[in-house]
Amino acid sequence: PRGVSRQGSSGAASPLVTMSDSAVTIKTKKFITNRLLQRKQFVCELIHPGLAGVSKVDVKEKLAKMYKVPDPSCILLYGFKVAFGGGRSTGFGMIYDSLAAAKKFEPKYRLTRFGMGKAKTTARKQRKERKNRMKKVRGVKKSKD
Repeated sequence: PRGVSRQGSSGAASPLVTMSDSAVTIKTKKFITNRLLQRKQFVCELIHPGLAGVSKVDVKEKLAKMYKVPDPSCILLYGFKVAFGGGRSTGFGMIYDSLAAAKKFEPKYRLTRFGMGKAKTTARKQRKERKNRMKKVRGVKKSKD
């Protein structure tokens, strides 16, 4: 598609970028530079033998070093699943050019999850109950006291 470019040689899969320290190896696969959405997006594979899981904050810091990102809060990681048997997790990551771009293009629920937006104020059940109360009132003439 227009505005989307893959890094690496033409036709070949993008090169694996790995960073390893403290028994955790980070590999990025399917790395795409998406100019239209002002971000780089990739599948992130973590190899962590002997550990149950890896903190996203740690992964974010390592990715910031790998890709020389000045502000680690521009890196958004989500959807991590641990492989059966453990030792390996796979998820999705995006590196936005700026925080403004992240706020512009990311869905509201994901911004809320990453602490960049604010959650809806009322609970879903309260909104539904209010709607149903309003249905009963509708069309009823107000009585004068």
